[in-house]
Amino acid sequence: MEMVQTATRIGNLFAARRAEGRKVFIAYLTAGDPTPAHTASLVLALERGGADLIELGVPFSDPIADGPVIQRASYRALEAGATLAGLLETVKEIRRHSEIPLLLFSYLNPLMRHGFGNLAREAAETGIDGVLLTDLSVEEAAEPVKRLREHSLDTVFLAAPTSSERRLRLVAEHSSGFIYLVSRTGVTGQQASLSSAIAPLVERIRPLTDLPLAVGFGIGRPDQVAEAARLADAVVVGSAIVQFVETHGKSPDLATELEVFTRGLTAPLRTS
Repeated sequence: MEMVQTATRIGNLFAARRAEGRKVFIAYLTAGDPTPAHTASLVLALERGGADLIELGVPFSDPIADGPVIQRASYRALEAGATLAGLLETVKEIRRHSEIPLLLFSYLNPLMRHGFGNLAREAAETGIDGVLLTDLSVEEAAEPVKRLREHSLDTVFLAAPTSSERRLRLVAEHSSGFIYLVSRTGVTGQQASLSSAIAPLVERIRPLTDLPLAVGFGIGRPDQVAEAARLADAVVVGSAIVQFVETHGKSPDLATELEVFTRGLTAPLRTS
């Protein structure tokens, strides 16, 4: 199956890193945590720390796929007044300072409430490069994918160790930019060791697509980043970053501290 060629920042990033022989570091950040005013500065801190692509999590009141760390972050963000409309304004601010690829990471409900058609247009206009909908069934994805692609937005889908062959084929068909491989079943959260299910999942999906593969869920230490990078084209770290923001959220130097923390996580990719 041919790779969906995209001219977005996401597609260009992976092409550039491939040419350099380097792997991509993807950082997840819950937008609006600890407050909406922090989000732009934290994205820029992640970039300075070596992140190549940012997943901006849209806070939602019922984040069923997320573990307690990201659940708490969503609740803090909502309590602080975070909204999808406000996040899109924040993206405009980020774009005044950075061209880092931005992926909107969301459940369907907030986007439907905003108006899916409006969201696709506004996301593209503000500088979002793609959308990952965690609870969109890939079997029902054709129409949403069409509407997002009409605005030149990449559509990223999740593949899990339990995914059937049919589902993996649909994930390959509907994805552009990259495919997100969930390293294990269950919710998000740091783990003591990397899942043994990653390598078999990579082997199952590689014949179906030429798209870059990113591994996430449970990766939170530099040694795990290095291990995952040997198996895939990109590594995703989420809960460890969100946990850091929770722990240091009241610090006046939060952005600088996050930059240093991120630099430690990305170090294996710079030296590989």
